[in-house]
Amino acid sequence: MRYVYIALIVVLTAIVLLFKVQNLEQVTVSILSARVTMPVSALLLLTYVLGMLTGGFVVGLVRTWVRGARRV
Repeated sequence: MRYVYIALIVVLTAIVLLFKVQNLEQVTVSILSARVTMPVSALLLLTYVLGMLTGGFVVGLVRTWVRGARRV
């Protein structure tokens, strides 16, 4: 089973590296008065990480509201 996990890690790493190499074009993102230029792959990775963080926060917040509603 150990070799299966190692193989999965190698395959996932290869896919991520391939994605990074194929998406090196620069994009400019503007929010309010700030402008940031970065590769497409970095933008997508940042968006994914921010989505995970905010999604986890929202799920936790809804759980707290549901528990609070059940107590009343």
